[in-house]
Amino acid sequence: MSDYVPSEIEAKWRKKWEDAGVYTSDLAKAKKPFYSMVMFPYPSGDKLHVGHWYNYAPADSFARYKKMQGFDVFAPMGFDAFGLPAENYAIKTGVKPAESTAKNVKTMIEQLKRIGCMYDWKKTLSTTDPEYYRWTQWLFLQMYKHKLAYKKLGNVNYCPKDQTVLANEQCQDGKCERCGTEVIQKPLDQWYWNIKKYSQELLDGLPGLDWPEKTKVMQRNWIGRNEGVNIMSKIKDLGDEFEVFDSVPQTFMAQTFSVIAPEHPLIEKMVKGTKYEKEVMDFVARMKKLKATEKYNFDEHVEGIFTGRYVQDPFGTGDLPLWVASFVVMDYGTGIVHCSAHDERDFKFAKKYDIPLRPVMFPEDPVEAKKVKNLEYCYAKEPQAIMQKPDKFKGRRWGEVRDDIIDFMTNEMKIAKSTIQYRLRDWLVSRQRYWGAPIPIVYDPEGKPHPVPDEHLPWTLPTDVEFKPTGKSPLTESKEFIERTEKIFGKGWRPEFDTMDTFVCSSFYYLRYLMEADSKTFIDPALEKKWMPVSMYIGGPEHACMHLIYARFVMMALKDFGHVSHSEPFQKLVHQGLITNQGAKMSKSKGNVVSPDSFVEWNGADVFRMYLMFMGPFTDGGDWSDTGIKGISRFVQRLYKTVTEKSNKKVIQDKPQVLAVLHKTIKKVTEDIETLHFNTAISALMELLNAIEKEESFSEEMGKTITLLVSPLAPHLAEEMWEKLGGKDFVVNQAWPAFDASLIIESTVTVVVQVNGKIRGEVVVSKDEPKESILKMAKELENVQKYLTGEIKKEIYVPGKLVSLVV
Repeated sequence: MSDYVPSEIEAKWRKKWEDAGVYTSDLAKAKKPFYSMVMFPYPSGDKLHVGHWYNYAPADSFARYKKMQGFDVFAPMGFDAFGLPAENYAIKTGVKPAESTAKNVKTMIEQLKRIGCMYDWKKTLSTTDPEYYRWTQWLFLQMYKHKLAYKKLGNVNYCPKDQTVLANEQCQDGKCERCGTEVIQKPLDQWYWNIKKYSQELLDGLPGLDWPEKTKVMQRNWIGRNEGVNIMSKIKDLGDEFEVFDSVPQTFMAQTFSVIAPEHPLIEKMVKGTKYEKEVMDFVARMKKLKATEKYNFDEHVEGIFTGRYVQDPFGTGDLPLWVASFVVMDYGTGIVHCSAHDERDFKFAKKYDIPLRPVMFPEDPVEAKKVKNLEYCYAKEPQAIMQKPDKFKGRRWGEVRDDIIDFMTNEMKIAKSTIQYRLRDWLVSRQRYWGAPIPIVYDPEGKPHPVPDEHLPWTLPTDVEFKPTGKSPLTESKEFIERTEKIFGKGWRPEFDTMDTFVCSSFYYLRYLMEADSKTFIDPALEKKWMPVSMYIGGPEHACMHLIYARFVMMALKDFGHVSHSEPFQKLVHQGLITNQGAKMSKSKGNVVSPDSFVEWNGADVFRMYLMFMGPFTDGGDWSDTGIKGISRFVQRLYKTVTEKSNKKVIQDKPQVLAVLHKTIKKVTEDIETLHFNTAISALMELLNAIEKEESFSEEMGKTITLLVSPLAPHLAEEMWEKLGGKDFVVNQAWPAFDASLIIESTVTVVVQVNGKIRGEVVVSKDEPKESILKMAKELENVQKYLTGEIKKEIYVPGKLVSLVV
């Protein structure tokens, strides 16, 4: 029997799969749907890197396993192709984004096919295709129609180098996440989507999702629900009325001053014509720049200036001096906060600027109570604190008095009303860039916005533009765009020149996969009802507070609009781990990125994908090692040789001991793939191989069963083995094997193998297997051999339980 030659065999099976349409899904006829998705990639000019493989190959293994379990699996792939990199490449080289993107997509499709994934390429999509972004524009118009899209002037994060507006999420420590340039704040008219309206629904949906708890916590914190009261207040001598949100109303009687956000529009009016004007406005300008350009910590940075104004006596305890403070967030509450001795930041601010404080709750301990009264430290949010004010609640505990004080403020004093605030800000969707979906809005000669009618969608991106940044959208330079608008709508009409944030493109793509580029219908209700939500969605944790929140919001809005029946897009979410190189994250700047190409060329795709899965738990990742891949390559060659040469039609009944190992392996591999523990599934297959290599022969049925077990992990290898064993049809179309529990229980035990006290594997052995044989099998385990780098000083065997090797 010849060796397994990956370069020949893998190409052969990819062609057979494609010719037979093995992975083409009939979505309408599916009876047991399983929707398997990975986060679609941006088609950069570089080839697929290790991170792509580590995401896509294990996800494919799980999809194959589900198909063999009898599910109708749909596994699509597309390209998130709009965005800055292609435009920046055009600025640098003059190559138009459409050309470079199309070339990159073509290259990536070829590379993705080489992985051997079961993608249904007939249903692929690219967000830059006009037939796709016509639905991006349709979605915008739906938001506009239902009053969730609006335009307002506001301070926005602006990257001077890329000359575009950035969402808050795209500013990392005050710098542009793309180029690292310090971000400034700039007033611009921008389009927003009212995601804040869905804050509570976004929170309410989280408990029902099978997502990592850490991701749920990140979303909860990002949405930031806070219950409290809005206190009616007004500026003395000006009469401007406003509300102040207070999340800790128990201590309202302690409030002795107020602070206002530097971005608040009231500031200019308050100080205009006063002696404070220049000093205050200079401070405001400095704070705006500071917040955008340095690593700004709202909790630690405490700086302010007095406005010369007061909030008129809201509680009967006197007027409250009004300060501009660096730490106040304009978009949270009303941008004005009343401050007290019982908040760490307020306390620190007051101490710095000698503002009087008035504690109203104290510890039971008289010594500590005196310290609080003397303002020696901030006494805050202590459930057992004793209230002194208001008089009605004197002697009660801070932790239990909250509801009664809210009732007192709202119904007796009538100075407040109960409310809930959310930290989540509305989604800024405008971008002053070229390479994106044009916003489908036009303006009449008076400047009033109008939606582009559906018959003019897609509202195509013009091509007669320069790509050099000017601070305005490149679309303003397009004569064709303006002429098209005037021809359709009339002289003096102008198009919206901004394009949409690329997160809009990815907020609904899971629905468009189901429609196979249907240009007439956004989503077929029957297909949406059958296939949504996505059964398994795999991608990086870095999208927890951007893509994953935006997609959930869009799905909820579409349900409210009557277009879909589900509220959530992704039922199960998995974050793959990170592959490092010598402990460091791979990056081009560090020069430590590993390209898969040469390894795949030499060892084959199956070896490469199995090696990545063998490195460690899928959700943990692992560290790259050239040496490790050789062990997987040897395993593939041994497995192919053993199964194809020792499977024998003449063997009717396999030995009980071998059958026990087989069924133990079926059980183990099934459980491990189900929980995405691919590394231990491969380890179990290695142990099985160790067992069957000792046999002169075994039944063809056993050979086929082993082939089925390896097929999700190494699909090309399995197809070749299946064919050699005389199997009919493709191996991926076969049923997943079931284990016989009685065979496992009768004659075998699992012995754990430790090296220097750490578990490195396990072997399944006969109950009466000799000690010498068990020690030999333990030392032959692939994963154990990696750690036997020195002399073995001690070998310990605890019968039926443990082998411990000390190196």
